[in-house]
Amino acid sequence: MLKRRTFVIGGLGAVGALVLGWSALPPRQRLSASAPLPVQGTEVPLNGWVKVSSDNSVTVMMCKAEMGQGIYTGAAMLLADEMDADWAQVKVQASPVDGIYNNLDNVAGDLPFRPDDHSVIEEFTVWMSRKISRDFGTMITGGSTSINDLWLPMREAGAGARAMLCRAAAEKWRVPVGECRAENGRVLHPSGRSASFGELAELAGQQSLPAHVVLKTPAQFRVIGKPLRRIDGPSKLDGSARFGIDAFPDGLLYASVLMCPTLGGTLKDFDDSVARFLPGVVKVLKVDAYNGGSGGVAVIAENAFIAMYALDAVAALGIEWNHGAASNVSDADVLRSLTDALDHSEGHAYYSRGDVDSALNPAARTVSAEYRAPYLAHAPLEPLNCTVQVKDDSATVWVSTQVPALARKHVAKVLHLDTQKVDVQVQLLGGAFGRRLEVDYVSQAAAIAREADGRPVQTIWSRPQDMMHDFYRPACVSRFEAGLNSAGEVVTWRNLSASQSAVAASLKRNYGVPDPLIDKTTAEGAFDQPYEWPNVRVVQTTVELPVPVGFWRSVGHSHQAFFVESFMDELAAAAGKDPVAFRAGLLAHHPRHLAVLQRAAALSNWGRPLARAPDGAACARGVALHEAFGSVVAQVAEVSVGADKSVRVQRVVCVVDCGTPVNPNLIRQQVESGIVFGLSAALYEAITLDHGQVQQQYYTEFPIVHMDDCPAIDTEIMPSEAEPQGVGEIATPPIAAAVANAVFALTGQRLRTLPLTLA
Repeated sequence: MLKRRTFVIGGLGAVGALVLGWSALPPRQRLSASAPLPVQGTEVPLNGWVKVSSDNSVTVMMCKAEMGQGIYTGAAMLLADEMDADWAQVKVQASPVDGIYNNLDNVAGDLPFRPDDHSVIEEFTVWMSRKISRDFGTMITGGSTSINDLWLPMREAGAGARAMLCRAAAEKWRVPVGECRAENGRVLHPSGRSASFGELAELAGQQSLPAHVVLKTPAQFRVIGKPLRRIDGPSKLDGSARFGIDAFPDGLLYASVLMCPTLGGTLKDFDDSVARFLPGVVKVLKVDAYNGGSGGVAVIAENAFIAMYALDAVAALGIEWNHGAASNVSDADVLRSLTDALDHSEGHAYYSRGDVDSALNPAARTVSAEYRAPYLAHAPLEPLNCTVQVKDDSATVWVSTQVPALARKHVAKVLHLDTQKVDVQVQLLGGAFGRRLEVDYVSQAAAIAREADGRPVQTIWSRPQDMMHDFYRPACVSRFEAGLNSAGEVVTWRNLSASQSAVAASLKRNYGVPDPLIDKTTAEGAFDQPYEWPNVRVVQTTVELPVPVGFWRSVGHSHQAFFVESFMDELAAAAGKDPVAFRAGLLAHHPRHLAVLQRAAALSNWGRPLARAPDGAACARGVALHEAFGSVVAQVAEVSVGADKSVRVQRVVCVVDCGTPVNPNLIRQQVESGIVFGLSAALYEAITLDHGQVQQQYYTEFPIVHMDDCPAIDTEIMPSEAEPQGVGEIATPPIAAAVANAVFALTGQRLRTLPLTLA
């Protein structure tokens, strides 16, 4: 008889063998979708990424959200180059939800490894994360991973499609396929025969996918590397582009919402005795809190203005709220929690080398400092909105989202539907910066639309609701202590920081996953920089607070870069050394970073006298160097101070090494965007709390850099043939430090708290 013990051990052994076997296999293919692509007219799918029509148009399926960063253009260039398509004939279409579009690089980018770590453990962990993401991950646009993630599949899809078109031509002409080649949307033969992609599309669609493709070398690129204009540009110029708020299905109703003013609060009671009888009002209803958000009241009406007016009528009669745990939290409480954590918690050491304490004691000079950064809102120009129609046991969702598969999952959960019964139509995003990685507003919109008897409902948040119910960039406090020897060289570096964890919060509210204990994003920008300190220890401790936090453009880098690069400047000043030369001395084994730093110094005329500002004020320069999302950025800011003690940035020089520059135009646009975004936070922005209620409601209270405040920005892209790296977030982290360091050079004041304010 087979004993239970034998069965269990044998079964576990079999499972272990299966897991080991699975882990040894490469990630599953990313060319063929699980279901046929939707087609219109004469479109013929050649794989899961591209369709060709008889009119010669090439449609690239786009699994990434276009939120102004230019991914529709950059990603399409990858496929078009390998396919040898005519760029004038290329267009894009949002892809369906499918496993081949899962982002394989997002999780890998959040693993707690330094860029210098090339160990077996690091390689295996990255390998496994990519495999798991392919099978169990999700479609996501974030972490500056879009081009990294699509670099191979888009190119392989293009090369595969080219091979199928060449096979079709060879079959049609009865010639060896090796004699056929593609060029600019046509297949050519030495005999002079040629055919357009459109003419070959139907026959090409009957060819089998090639088992292996040969990708082009950089020398063979014809599209990649060119400063091509954006595919989505014309539609945004003529107004035909459709964002989430532009969804207008037949029979559309509108909903306006008012949520508990206390973060995480819920509705207790309300009086709709006036609102429900107003002309055009369809329904007044309670709205629960979804996915970490807040509960409240919603009004469904025939148009948006009636909905807002009726909601004001509800508010005028008074609404009773359950304010919840956040009502005990104000700014002072947040700061006390963070500083107490630094005083009493050991935290997690993300990087440790040498013996910091032993090296600190005999140091010729020690320097210490504490830096602070506030909560920040995302505040995208297009306020949160979502349109949902619930009808015939199915739902259609028109939404601007960075996570379409997650949105579909939670709509299905709210409506008690199978996920296959939910159709998510991804629209263009009018800004996101990480806010549309959340699905609270999507779940809420689905719950509201359920009450509309089959008519579609567009739920729109007002600007105050958008600002007061965000998932904020975590507040953070960071302490440094470093030792210098008699030659002014850094012999030891200690850094401790405290903040909430965006990863832990997001996993819990959106995926039902428990606390991961280690969140690399809390310490990124602190433990993963290239400086060659002989003794170093970087520790981060996570604090629990009832304030909802999420992923803000460049995440942990956004504040850690300010801390690290400002303190580097403090050490340079203590050592009596030039800030550029001081950094260069710590980069002997990092030539890539050194080259970027030195190029920025040269372009900015570092060390030479600066002309005065237009108002006659004196100017000074500040420098910052930072690595994030695989790219290296150096910035030099030229700064003056106004008569009102306002910090004025006159010019920014930015040098980036982001690997192969797929489209220099897009890179420059994103660098400028990142600098302006970072400057807004550096000079003006902070979210403040009073008993759990956010005090900022409009851009007047949470300003952005205006045209007349915007500095001149000079960008240079370093040449490279390495794989492309992240671009969308890389210019945001260093700018606050570059400006703060310039302020110190100009005034002697060291500003250690954001936003930067002179005494």
